[in-house]
Amino acid sequence: MEIFHIGAECYPVAKVGGLADVIGALPKYQSNAENQVRVVIPCYETVFRFQNDFECVHWGKLKLGNFNFPFSVLKEVSNKLGFELYLIEIPELFDRPNIYNYRDDNERFISFQIAVLDWITGRNSMPDIIHCHDHHTGLIPFMIKYCVKYNKLKNITSLITIHNSLYQGIFTFNKLYYLPDFDLINIKELEWGNCINSLATAIKCADGITTVSPSYLNEINHSGNGLETLYQRVLNKSKGILNGIDIDVWDPERDSMIEINYSIATIDEGKQKNKEQLCEAFNMNPSKPLFSFIGRLYNEKGADLLPKIVTSALETFKGEINILILGYGDTEIENQLKQLLSVYKKNYNVYIGYNEELAHKTYAGSDFILIPSRIEPCGLNQMYALRYGTLPIVRRTGGLKDTIVDFEDNGNGICHEQASVEDVSDSMQRAIDLYKNKENIKQIRIKGMNTDHSWKNISQEYIEFYNLIIAKKYEN
Repeated sequence: MEIFHIGAECYPVAKVGGLADVIGALPKYQSNAENQVRVVIPCYETVFRFQNDFECVHWGKLKLGNFNFPFSVLKEVSNKLGFELYLIEIPELFDRPNIYNYRDDNERFISFQIAVLDWITGRNSMPDIIHCHDHHTGLIPFMIKYCVKYNKLKNITSLITIHNSLYQGIFTFNKLYYLPDFDLINIKELEWGNCINSLATAIKCADGITTVSPSYLNEINHSGNGLETLYQRVLNKSKGILNGIDIDVWDPERDSMIEINYSIATIDEGKQKNKEQLCEAFNMNPSKPLFSFIGRLYNEKGADLLPKIVTSALETFKGEINILILGYGDTEIENQLKQLLSVYKKNYNVYIGYNEELAHKTYAGSDFILIPSRIEPCGLNQMYALRYGTLPIVRRTGGLKDTIVDFEDNGNGICHEQASVEDVSDSMQRAIDLYKNKENIKQIRIKGMNTDHSWKNISQEYIEFYNLIIAKKYEN
Protein backbone atom coordinates (compact mmCIF):
# COMPACT_ATOMS: atom_id res chain seq x y z
CA MET A 1 0.00 0.00 0.00
CA GLU A 2 1.26 3.49 -0.84
CA ILE A 3 0.61 5.94 2.01
CA PHE A 4 1.24 9.68 2.23
CA HIS A 5 1.33 11.21 5.72
CA ILE A 6 0.84 14.99 5.56
CA GLY A 7 1.43 17.12 8.67
CA ALA A 8 3.02 20.19 10.21
CA GLU A 9 5.61 18.37 12.37
CA CYS A 10 7.76 15.26 12.32
CA TYR A 11 10.37 14.18 14.88
CA PRO A 12 13.32 14.70 14.66
CA VAL A 13 12.92 17.17 11.78
CA ALA A 14 10.64 19.71 13.45
CA LYS A 15 8.89 19.25 16.78
CA VAL A 16 6.61 21.19 19.10
CA GLY A 17 4.69 18.34 20.72
CA GLY A 18 3.30 14.82 20.44
CA LEU A 19 2.13 15.33 16.85
CA ALA A 20 5.77 15.23 15.75
CA ASP A 21 6.42 12.02 17.67
CA VAL A 22 3.47 10.30 15.99
CA ILE A 23 4.37 11.38 12.45
CA GLY A 24 7.98 10.42 13.12
CA ALA A 25 7.11 6.90 14.32
CA LEU A 26 3.89 5.52 12.79
CA PRO A 27 5.23 5.76 9.21
CA LYS A 28 8.41 3.90 10.21
CA TYR A 29 6.44 0.97 11.56
CA GLN A 30 4.16 0.98 8.52
CA SER A 31 7.25 0.88 6.30
CA ASN A 32 8.56 -2.08 8.29
CA ALA A 33 5.35 -3.87 7.31
CA GLU A 34 6.36 -3.50 3.63
CA ASN A 35 4.17 -0.53 2.77
CA GLN A 36 5.48 2.36 0.65
CA VAL A 37 5.29 5.28 3.09
CA ARG A 38 6.07 8.93 2.46
CA VAL A 39 5.94 11.78 4.98
CA VAL A 40 5.49 15.36 3.81
CA ILE A 41 5.93 18.43 6.02
CA PRO A 42 6.90 22.07 5.41
CA CYS A 43 10.58 22.97 5.12
CA TYR A 44 11.45 25.02 8.20
CA GLU A 45 14.86 26.40 9.12
CA THR A 46 15.72 23.61 11.55
CA VAL A 47 18.97 21.92 12.51
CA PHE A 48 17.86 18.70 10.79
CA ARG A 49 17.34 20.52 7.50
CA PHE A 50 20.88 21.87 7.45
CA GLN A 51 22.67 18.81 8.82
CA ASN A 52 21.27 16.34 6.29
CA ASP A 53 21.35 15.95 2.53
CA PHE A 54 18.33 16.61 0.35
CA GLU A 55 17.67 16.49 -3.37
CA CYS A 56 15.06 18.48 -5.26
CA VAL A 57 12.55 16.07 -6.87
CA HIS A 58 10.00 18.63 -8.01
CA TRP A 59 9.60 22.34 -8.35
CA GLY A 60 6.77 24.59 -9.43
CA LYS A 61 4.66 27.65 -8.69
CA LEU A 62 1.60 27.56 -6.51
CA LYS A 63 -1.25 30.02 -6.77
CA LEU A 64 -2.66 31.43 -3.54
CA GLY A 65 -5.45 33.75 -4.64
CA ASN A 66 -3.76 36.66 -6.38
CA PHE A 67 -0.32 35.59 -5.21
CA ASN A 68 2.15 33.19 -6.78
CA PHE A 69 4.83 31.41 -4.77
CA PRO A 70 7.65 29.24 -6.10
CA PHE A 71 7.99 25.95 -4.25
CA SER A 72 10.30 22.95 -4.27
CA VAL A 73 9.90 19.40 -3.03
CA LEU A 74 13.05 18.22 -1.26
CA LYS A 75 13.67 14.53 -0.54
CA GLU A 76 15.99 13.36 2.23
CA VAL A 77 18.40 11.16 0.31
CA SER A 78 19.34 8.45 2.82
CA ASN A 79 15.90 7.47 4.21
CA LYS A 80 17.56 7.59 7.62
CA LEU A 81 14.20 7.89 9.41
CA GLY A 82 12.92 4.58 8.05
CA PHE A 83 10.59 6.16 5.50
CA GLU A 84 10.77 8.65 2.65
CA LEU A 85 10.80 12.20 4.00
CA TYR A 86 9.83 15.14 1.80
CA LEU A 87 10.00 18.83 2.72
CA ILE A 88 7.92 21.43 0.90
CA GLU A 89 10.11 24.49 0.52
CA ILE A 90 8.21 27.76 0.07
CA PRO A 91 10.90 30.38 0.72
CA GLU A 92 8.70 33.39 1.41
CA LEU A 93 6.51 31.55 3.90
CA PHE A 94 8.45 28.79 5.65
CA ASP A 95 12.08 29.94 5.76
CA ARG A 96 11.67 30.71 9.45
CA PRO A 97 12.90 28.99 12.64
CA ASN A 98 9.51 28.40 14.29
CA ILE A 99 6.69 26.14 13.20
CA TYR A 100 3.66 28.13 14.39
CA ASN A 101 2.48 31.46 15.78
CA TYR A 102 3.09 33.74 12.82
CA ARG A 103 0.44 36.26 11.74
CA ASP A 104 0.25 34.64 8.30
CA ASP A 105 -0.16 31.03 9.51
CA ASN A 106 -3.36 30.69 7.46
CA GLU A 107 -1.52 31.64 4.30
CA ARG A 108 1.43 29.44 5.18
CA PHE A 109 -0.50 26.23 5.73
CA ILE A 110 -3.03 26.76 2.92
CA SER A 111 -0.11 27.24 0.52
CA PHE A 112 1.56 24.12 1.93
CA GLN A 113 -1.53 22.03 1.24
CA ILE A 114 -1.87 23.39 -2.29
CA ALA A 115 1.82 22.67 -3.01
CA VAL A 116 1.44 19.09 -1.75
CA LEU A 117 -1.54 18.43 -4.01
CA ASP A 118 0.07 20.16 -7.01
CA TRP A 119 3.04 17.83 -6.61
CA ILE A 120 0.98 14.65 -6.12
CA THR A 121 -1.16 15.54 -9.14
CA GLY A 122 1.96 15.64 -11.32
CA ARG A 123 3.31 12.28 -10.16
CA ASN A 124 3.10 9.16 -12.30
CA SER A 125 1.57 7.05 -9.52
CA MET A 126 -1.23 7.87 -7.10
CA PRO A 127 -1.16 6.92 -3.41
CA ASP A 128 -3.77 4.60 -1.96
CA ILE A 129 -4.19 6.78 1.13
CA ILE A 130 -3.55 10.42 1.94
CA HIS A 131 -3.38 10.48 5.74
CA CYS A 132 -3.83 14.04 7.02
CA HIS A 133 -2.91 15.10 10.54
CA ASP A 134 -4.79 17.91 12.33
CA HIS A 135 -6.18 21.12 10.92
CA HIS A 136 -2.97 22.20 9.16
CA THR A 137 -3.86 19.64 6.49
CA GLY A 138 -7.64 19.73 6.93
CA LEU A 139 -8.43 21.34 3.58
CA ILE A 140 -6.81 18.52 1.61
CA PRO A 141 -9.83 16.15 1.70
CA PHE A 142 -12.04 19.02 0.45
CA MET A 143 -9.66 19.99 -2.35
CA ILE A 144 -9.29 16.36 -3.47
CA LYS A 145 -13.05 16.03 -3.61
CA TYR A 146 -14.16 19.34 -5.09
CA CYS A 147 -11.37 21.46 -6.62
CA VAL A 148 -11.32 21.24 -10.42
CA LYS A 149 -7.55 21.17 -10.78
CA TYR A 150 -7.35 18.04 -8.60
CA ASN A 151 -9.91 15.93 -10.51
CA LYS A 152 -7.15 13.37 -11.05
CA LEU A 153 -7.04 12.75 -7.28
CA LYS A 154 -10.77 12.13 -6.73
CA ASN A 155 -10.39 8.39 -6.28
CA ILE A 156 -7.70 8.70 -3.60
CA THR A 157 -8.98 7.79 -0.13
CA SER A 158 -8.35 10.42 2.55
CA LEU A 159 -8.15 10.14 6.32
CA ILE A 160 -7.91 12.81 9.00
CA THR A 161 -6.40 12.07 12.40
CA ILE A 162 -7.55 14.48 15.10
CA HIS A 163 -4.69 14.93 17.54
CA ASN A 164 -6.40 17.80 19.36
CA SER A 165 -9.89 19.14 18.63
CA LEU A 166 -9.08 22.41 20.39
CA TYR A 167 -7.09 23.68 17.40
CA GLN A 168 -9.27 24.00 14.29
CA GLY A 169 -7.64 26.31 11.74
CA ILE A 170 -10.42 28.90 11.53
CA PHE A 171 -10.40 31.87 9.14
CA THR A 172 -12.97 34.16 7.54
CA PHE A 173 -14.58 33.81 4.14
CA ASN A 174 -12.69 36.81 2.79
CA LYS A 175 -9.81 34.35 2.27
CA LEU A 176 -11.94 31.91 0.27
CA TYR A 177 -10.23 33.08 -2.91
CA TYR A 178 -7.01 31.42 -1.69
CA LEU A 179 -8.47 28.03 -2.60
CA PRO A 180 -8.31 26.59 -6.11
CA ASP A 181 -11.55 26.85 -8.13
CA PHE A 182 -14.50 24.69 -7.11
CA ASP A 183 -18.26 24.67 -7.66
CA LEU A 184 -19.73 27.08 -5.09
CA ILE A 185 -22.59 24.66 -4.49
CA ASN A 186 -20.08 22.83 -2.25
CA ILE A 187 -19.13 25.86 -0.17
CA LYS A 188 -21.18 24.52 2.76
CA GLU A 189 -18.52 21.83 3.24
CA LEU A 190 -16.06 24.55 4.34
CA GLU A 191 -18.35 26.35 6.77
CA TRP A 192 -18.76 25.95 10.50
CA GLY A 193 -19.86 28.81 12.74
CA ASN A 194 -20.00 31.27 9.83
CA CYS A 195 -16.28 30.81 9.16
CA ILE A 196 -14.08 28.46 7.18
CA ASN A 197 -13.06 25.80 9.68
CA SER A 198 -10.26 23.57 8.42
CA LEU A 199 -10.79 20.77 10.95
CA ALA A 200 -14.57 20.73 10.44
CA THR A 201 -14.01 20.64 6.68
CA ALA A 202 -11.79 17.57 7.01
CA ILE A 203 -14.32 15.86 9.26
CA LYS A 204 -17.03 16.41 6.63
CA CYS A 205 -14.97 15.52 3.57
CA ALA A 206 -12.48 12.81 4.62
CA ASP A 207 -13.38 9.19 3.96
CA GLY A 208 -12.27 8.21 7.46
CA ILE A 209 -11.61 9.89 10.81
CA THR A 210 -9.46 8.71 13.67
CA THR A 211 -8.77 10.13 17.09
CA VAL A 212 -5.64 9.32 19.06
CA SER A 213 -7.44 7.30 21.73
CA PRO A 214 -10.83 5.58 22.07
CA SER A 215 -11.80 7.64 25.13
CA TYR A 216 -11.05 10.90 23.32
CA LEU A 217 -13.45 9.90 20.53
CA ASN A 218 -16.16 9.43 23.16
CA GLU A 219 -15.32 12.71 24.89
CA ILE A 220 -15.41 14.97 21.83
CA ASN A 221 -18.94 13.81 21.04
CA HIS A 222 -19.98 15.64 24.21
CA SER A 223 -17.21 18.21 24.62
CA GLY A 224 -15.61 18.84 21.25
CA ASN A 225 -14.83 22.56 21.29
CA GLY A 226 -17.96 23.48 19.35
CA LEU A 227 -17.88 20.53 16.94
CA GLU A 228 -19.92 18.09 19.06
CA THR A 229 -22.89 17.77 16.70
CA LEU A 230 -20.56 17.27 13.76
CA TYR A 231 -18.66 14.49 15.52
CA GLN A 232 -21.94 12.79 16.32
CA ARG A 233 -22.94 12.89 12.64
CA VAL A 234 -19.78 11.13 11.43
CA LEU A 235 -19.47 8.33 13.98
CA ASN A 236 -20.02 5.75 11.22
CA LYS A 237 -16.67 6.66 9.66
CA SER A 238 -14.75 7.31 12.91
CA LYS A 239 -12.47 5.16 15.03
CA GLY A 240 -10.41 5.80 18.15
CA ILE A 241 -6.92 4.31 17.80
CA LEU A 242 -4.54 4.73 20.72
CA ASN A 243 -1.18 6.26 19.84
CA GLY A 244 1.97 4.27 20.38
CA ILE A 245 5.58 5.22 21.09
CA ASP A 246 8.77 4.58 19.18
CA ILE A 247 10.46 1.97 21.37
CA ASP A 248 13.71 2.41 19.44
CA VAL A 249 13.93 6.04 20.56
CA TRP A 250 12.46 5.52 24.04
CA ASP A 251 14.45 2.58 25.39
CA PRO A 252 16.33 2.80 28.71
CA GLU A 253 18.59 -0.09 27.66
CA ARG A 254 19.93 1.78 24.60
CA ASP A 255 19.13 5.45 25.16
CA SER A 256 22.32 7.42 24.51
CA MET A 257 20.87 10.55 26.14
CA ILE A 258 20.68 9.18 29.69
CA GLU A 259 23.46 8.79 32.25
CA ILE A 260 23.41 4.99 32.53
CA ASN A 261 21.40 2.44 30.59
CA TYR A 262 19.31 -0.05 32.50
CA SER A 263 16.76 -2.83 32.08
CA ILE A 264 14.17 -4.49 34.27
CA ALA A 265 16.96 -6.63 35.72
CA THR A 266 19.01 -3.56 36.72
CA ILE A 267 16.18 -1.12 37.42
CA ASP A 268 17.18 -0.24 41.00
CA GLU A 269 20.75 0.73 40.17
CA GLY A 270 19.82 2.29 36.84
CA LYS A 271 17.09 4.54 38.19
CA GLN A 272 19.25 5.60 41.12
CA LYS A 273 22.27 6.52 38.99
CA ASN A 274 20.14 8.57 36.62
CA LYS A 275 18.38 10.21 39.52
CA GLU A 276 21.70 11.15 41.13
CA GLN A 277 22.89 12.76 37.90
CA LEU A 278 19.62 14.66 37.42
CA CYS A 279 19.51 15.84 41.03
CA GLU A 280 23.12 16.98 40.88
CA ALA A 281 22.33 19.06 37.80
CA PHE A 282 19.42 20.75 39.59
CA ASN A 283 20.88 20.94 43.12
CA MET A 284 18.58 18.43 44.79
CA ASN A 285 19.02 15.58 47.25
CA PRO A 286 18.68 12.23 45.37
CA SER A 287 17.55 10.38 48.49
CA LYS A 288 14.11 12.01 48.30
CA PRO A 289 11.29 11.05 45.91
CA LEU A 290 11.44 13.18 42.76
CA PHE A 291 8.20 14.40 41.15
CA SER A 292 8.55 15.91 37.68
CA PHE A 293 6.39 17.58 35.07
CA ILE A 294 7.39 17.51 31.40
CA GLY A 295 5.34 19.33 28.81
CA ARG A 296 3.84 22.50 27.46
CA LEU A 297 2.74 25.02 30.06
CA TYR A 298 -0.86 25.60 29.02
CA ASN A 299 -4.19 25.38 30.81
CA GLU A 300 -5.31 22.30 28.85
CA LYS A 301 -2.32 20.46 30.35
CA GLY A 302 -3.32 21.63 33.84
CA ALA A 303 -0.10 23.65 33.92
CA ASP A 304 -1.84 26.69 35.43
CA LEU A 305 -2.24 24.54 38.56
CA LEU A 306 1.48 23.85 38.85
CA PRO A 307 2.52 26.92 40.89
CA LYS A 308 -0.13 26.07 43.51
CA ILE A 309 0.67 22.36 43.33
CA VAL A 310 4.36 23.07 43.95
CA THR A 311 3.60 25.47 46.81
CA SER A 312 1.06 23.16 48.45
CA ALA A 313 3.26 20.05 48.16
CA LEU A 314 6.46 21.66 49.39
CA GLU A 315 4.66 23.26 52.34
CA THR A 316 2.77 20.07 53.21
CA PHE A 317 5.65 17.64 52.73
CA LYS A 318 8.39 19.90 54.09
CA GLY A 319 11.80 18.56 53.11
CA GLU A 320 10.37 15.15 52.13
CA ILE A 321 10.23 15.53 48.32
CA ASN A 322 11.75 17.22 45.29
CA ILE A 323 9.86 18.75 42.34
CA LEU A 324 11.28 19.47 38.88
CA ILE A 325 9.35 21.27 36.11
CA LEU A 326 10.51 21.03 32.50
CA GLY A 327 8.45 22.96 29.95
CA TYR A 328 7.51 26.17 28.19
CA GLY A 329 4.39 27.97 27.02
CA ASP A 330 2.23 30.54 28.78
CA THR A 331 4.48 33.41 29.91
CA GLU A 332 2.50 34.04 33.10
CA ILE A 333 2.82 30.40 34.16
CA GLU A 334 6.52 30.44 33.32
CA ASN A 335 7.06 33.54 35.47
CA GLN A 336 5.11 32.12 38.42
CA LEU A 337 7.18 28.94 38.32
CA LYS A 338 10.44 30.89 38.16
CA GLN A 339 9.41 33.07 41.11
CA LEU A 340 9.12 29.96 43.29
CA LEU A 341 12.86 29.32 42.87
CA SER A 342 13.72 31.90 45.50
CA VAL A 343 11.31 30.32 48.00
CA TYR A 344 12.11 26.61 47.60
CA LYS A 345 15.79 26.48 46.66
CA LYS A 346 16.70 22.99 47.87
CA ASN A 347 13.63 21.00 46.86
CA TYR A 348 12.46 22.62 43.62
CA ASN A 349 13.77 23.65 40.23
CA VAL A 350 12.42 24.62 36.84
CA TYR A 351 13.79 24.55 33.29
CA ILE A 352 11.93 26.80 30.87
CA GLY A 353 12.33 25.64 27.29
CA TYR A 354 12.32 22.56 25.08
CA ASN A 355 15.23 20.16 25.52
CA GLU A 356 14.85 16.63 24.14
CA GLU A 357 17.91 15.26 25.91
CA LEU A 358 16.86 16.69 29.26
CA ALA A 359 13.40 15.16 28.79
CA HIS A 360 14.98 11.71 28.39
CA LYS A 361 17.14 12.27 31.48
CA THR A 362 14.09 13.39 33.45
CA TYR A 363 12.04 10.32 32.55
CA ALA A 364 14.98 8.11 33.55
CA GLY A 365 15.80 9.93 36.78
CA SER A 366 12.35 10.73 38.18
CA ASP A 367 10.24 8.60 40.48
CA PHE A 368 6.90 10.10 39.45
CA ILE A 369 5.61 12.15 36.50
CA LEU A 370 2.78 14.62 37.13
CA ILE A 371 0.15 14.77 34.33
CA PRO A 372 -2.80 16.83 35.68
CA SER A 373 -4.33 17.48 32.23
CA ARG A 374 -7.78 18.95 31.74
CA ILE A 375 -7.71 17.64 28.15
CA GLU A 376 -5.45 14.82 26.96
CA PRO A 377 -6.45 13.35 23.57
CA CYS A 378 -3.87 10.60 24.01
CA GLY A 379 -0.78 11.66 25.89
CA LEU A 380 2.61 10.15 25.26
CA ASN A 381 4.31 11.27 28.48
CA GLN A 382 2.69 8.53 30.52
CA MET A 383 3.88 5.89 28.01
CA TYR A 384 7.44 7.26 28.02
CA ALA A 385 7.37 7.29 31.82
CA LEU A 386 6.22 3.65 32.01
CA ARG A 387 8.99 2.66 29.61
CA TYR A 388 11.56 4.14 32.03
CA GLY A 389 10.03 2.67 35.18
CA THR A 390 8.64 6.04 36.30
CA LEU A 391 5.12 6.10 37.73
CA PRO A 392 2.61 8.46 36.08
CA ILE A 393 0.27 10.46 38.31
CA VAL A 394 -2.64 11.26 36.01
CA ARG A 395 -6.10 12.69 35.85
CA ARG A 396 -8.53 10.20 34.32
CA THR A 397 -9.27 11.76 30.94
CA GLY A 398 -8.77 10.84 27.27
CA GLY A 399 -5.82 8.62 26.55
CA LEU A 400 -4.65 8.82 30.16
CA LYS A 401 -7.77 6.89 31.12
CA ASP A 402 -7.02 4.31 28.39
CA THR A 403 -3.43 3.67 29.47
CA ILE A 404 -3.09 4.14 33.24
CA VAL A 405 -4.81 2.07 35.93
CA ASP A 406 -4.40 2.96 39.60
CA PHE A 407 -1.90 0.77 41.45
CA GLU A 408 -4.50 -0.02 44.11
CA ASP A 409 -6.50 -1.71 41.32
CA ASN A 410 -3.45 -3.77 40.38
CA GLY A 411 -2.43 -1.11 37.87
CA ASN A 412 0.62 0.80 36.70
CA GLY A 413 0.23 4.34 38.08
CA ILE A 414 -1.69 6.71 40.34
CA CYS A 415 -5.01 8.19 39.20
CA HIS A 416 -7.36 10.95 40.31
CA GLU A 417 -10.61 12.37 38.95
CA GLN A 418 -10.30 16.16 38.91
CA ALA A 419 -7.78 18.63 37.54
CA SER A 420 -7.40 20.31 40.92
CA VAL A 421 -4.65 21.09 43.41
CA GLU A 422 -6.45 19.01 46.03
CA ASP A 423 -6.66 15.88 43.87
CA VAL A 424 -3.03 16.14 42.79
CA SER A 425 -1.91 16.67 46.39
CA ASP A 426 -3.82 13.60 47.52
CA SER A 427 -2.16 11.57 44.76
CA MET A 428 1.26 12.87 45.78
CA GLN A 429 0.60 11.76 49.36
CA ARG A 430 -0.24 8.28 48.09
CA ALA A 431 2.93 8.35 45.98
CA ILE A 432 5.09 9.23 48.99
CA ASP A 433 3.57 6.36 50.97
CA LEU A 434 4.19 3.99 48.05
CA TYR A 435 7.78 5.22 47.67
CA LYS A 436 8.53 4.08 51.21
CA ASN A 437 7.57 0.51 50.28
CA LYS A 438 10.54 -0.33 48.05
CA GLU A 439 9.34 -3.77 47.00
CA ASN A 440 5.84 -2.59 46.04
CA ILE A 441 7.05 0.34 44.00
CA LYS A 442 9.61 -1.85 42.24
CA GLN A 443 6.92 -4.30 41.16
CA ILE A 444 4.75 -1.49 39.81
CA ARG A 445 7.74 -0.06 37.94
CA ILE A 446 8.43 -3.46 36.40
CA LYS A 447 4.78 -3.76 35.38
CA GLY A 448 5.04 -0.41 33.60
CA MET A 449 8.26 -1.36 31.81
CA ASN A 450 6.63 -4.58 30.64
CA THR A 451 3.66 -2.75 29.11
CA ASP A 452 3.72 -2.85 25.30
CA HIS A 453 2.88 0.56 23.85
CA SER A 454 4.94 0.14 20.68
CA TRP A 455 3.60 1.16 17.29
CA LYS A 456 3.93 -2.36 15.85
CA ASN A 457 0.39 -3.58 16.52
CA ILE A 458 -1.14 -0.10 16.32
CA SER A 459 0.32 0.53 12.86
CA GLN A 460 -1.42 -2.63 11.67
CA GLU A 461 -4.68 -1.34 13.14
CA TYR A 462 -4.29 1.73 10.91
CA ILE A 463 -3.69 -0.46 7.85
CA GLU A 464 -6.87 -2.39 8.61
CA PHE A 465 -8.82 0.87 8.93
CA TYR A 466 -7.34 2.13 5.65
CA ASN A 467 -8.55 -1.03 3.92
CA LEU A 468 -12.00 -0.62 5.46
CA ILE A 469 -12.49 2.98 4.29
CA ILE A 470 -11.05 2.21 0.86
CA ALA A 471 -13.59 -0.61 0.48
CA LYS A 472 -16.42 1.67 1.61
CA LYS A 473 -15.33 4.38 -0.82
CA TYR A 474 -15.47 1.99 -3.77
CA GLU A 475 -18.84 0.61 -2.61
CA ASN A 476 -20.24 4.10 -2.90
